[in-house]
Order: sequence, then C-alpha cells, then structure tokens
Amino acid sequence: MSKSSPFPSSSLPLVEVVENVDINSIPQDIFDSEVPIVLKGLVKNWPLVQKGLNSPQMAVKYLKSHYNGKPAGAYYGSPEIEGRYFYNDTLSACNFSIKKTQLDEFLDSIIEHLNAPQPPSFYIASNDIKQHFPTLLNDNDICFDPRALGGVVPRASIWIGNKTLVSCHYDELSNIACCAIGHRRFTLFPPAQIENLYPGPFHPTPGGQVVSMVDFSNPDYVKFPKFKQALEHACIADLSPGDALFLPTMWWHQVESFDRFNTLVNYWWTPSHPMMGKASTVLMHALLSLRDQPELEKAAWKHIFDYYVFADPDLSREHLPEHTWGVLAPPNDIRARQLKANILNKLNR
Repeated sequence: MSKSSPFPSSSLPLVEVVENVDINSIPQDIFDSEVPIVLKGLVKNWPLVQKGLNSPQMAVKYLKSHYNGKPAGAYYGSPEIEGRYFYNDTLSACNFSIKKTQLDEFLDSIIEHLNAPQPPSFYIASNDIKQHFPTLLNDNDICFDPRALGGVVPRASIWIGNKTLVSCHYDELSNIACCAIGHRRFTLFPPAQIENLYPGPFHPTPGGQVVSMVDFSNPDYVKFPKFKQALEHACIADLSPGDALFLPTMWWHQVESFDRFNTLVNYWWTPSHPMMGKASTVLMHALLSLRDQPELEKAAWKHIFDYYVFADPDLSREHLPEHTWGVLAPPNDIRARQLKANILNKLNR
C-alpha cells in the first residue's frame, strides 16, 4: 500500500475483492459464499457516503435530518482507552459506560472533539435504523431479493463513532457491512479458529458477545501462544467509504475504525426460520447438561449429536416409515411449538 493509505500496513492476506456489483441485484453466489468478500464501491452513490466525503459536519447535519428524537444507548469511554472497547484490568466490568442519550447531542459531541489530540471515545453500536433514523433508508439502502436470503428480510443497523476498535468476536447472523463514512479494517478468522483466539467470559461482555482476549496490536504470545496459529488462517478486509463486506455467519472479526468520524450501515439475516430458535440457547443448555459429564459419556453423546444434528437430516429417518418420523421430520410451526413446549416442560421439572 502507498504511504498515503489510511490503513496500517499488514502482512496478512487480503480478502477477495469483487467490483461492479449491482446494488439492486447482488449475485446469489455472494450470499452463498463460505468466505468473506469485499464488494468494492457497492454503496458509493448513497447520499450518506457523499456527505461524508465532503465533511464530517455535513454528514452529521444529514444524519440529524433523519433523526426522530428518540433516545438510544451510547458508549462513552475515557481518552485512555483509545477507542478500544474492552474490559477493565480485573475483567469485572467493561472499560466504558453506556448511557441513554439524544443522538443529535451525541453527534455534536463527536464534532466538538473532532480535532482534539486525545478525544474521549464515542460509539453507537448496532442501532436499529428504523427506530431512530426512520427515513434514512429511503435513499441509503440495498435492494435485497428475499428469495436469495432464504425468504427473510434483513435488519438494517447503523454504527457511529470516532476512532474505535471492536474486539474480535463472531455473530450468529450473516452480514453485509457497508462502510459509509471513514475507513474500516476487518481482521477475519474462520470459525474453526475459536480455540486459538482465546474467547473471554460470557458475562460481562463489551457488546453482548464473547470476544477474543488477545490484543492484536501487541499480542502476548506467552499468555496466548496459539494465537500464532490463528494468524496463519487470518485475512483482512480494508473498506473505504462506499465499500461493503459480505461476512458469512460465525466468522470471527475484529473491526477497527480509523477516522475521527465513522459510520457503518450493516444488514443482518439468517435463512433459518424464526421457529427454529437460536443455536446459542442450545450451547447454554449443553454447558449445563453435558460439559461436566464423564468423558466416556460425553464421547457417546458426541456420536449421537453427530448423527441427529450435524449429519444430513435424511440419515436419521430414511430407514423409517414417514408416519413415525416425529421430531425427525422437517421442521414446521406445529412441530416447533411442540418441541419448545416439551423442552420447557423438562426444564421446569
């Protein structure tokens, strides 16, 4: 990269970049990809992007024109955290506070500290656009064909702040992240690298999801030696204003925002029917019921889960008459309600 690049140098490989993708007709193979893909210039014509290229002040004025006045939670950190939203030294709490605030005042605070050498950290994370900026999507949106997403409509969120670093984590949903204002770097790892990323506690968390305990800018290889193995599988996606990133479900990602004012709009979805519930709930139940069982018993249950859950669904039912399938049958609303009622009944005993 040239010396004028806003992105720090990196030895990690770059994510594949695809150009000239039609914002109104994203190819199906993008949504089906098992690896991240940068969609160069996908949203370059959004008015929000153009306002940001002009100046942060113009972008803030534009955002305010779409704000409906409802307060929302915002992150506030001292200058000392340098935008890294993480834990305190004892991991007993996070290193920032969350306050209900008027978003126009929040935006003013960023502009007020725009040229400060060590500004406080300001951040709005995963704000539902329709809840607070209800008209923003009228001219700043992606046209999705629900058939390409398994029949669902994605949820649009907005992220606003000054320089920030969101620690490496995964999300259960697929994602298209659109860099509207400022420059962002995603450092990415496939799901299999979880052990080498040293996940932190389930509670508290800086943003509702477990995060890697490794400081990527200064990794402690004595404390986290396997992080070197994670780096062998890592890649980066550098996004300039107007670029977007397709991020498959469950990929780990650290997100850095480099400018003094940054805005990202992202779209989250899962092709799974809502009746199926969240897999993270299964994980919590497994921690309760399986993790501390004898090794022999855990090994047996692993085979059972492989057979009933992780293998082709037909494997467990193809030798049975259809009228006996019961819970092995393809899911529908009735079976989902029956299963949930049965689970709740057992949990309440």
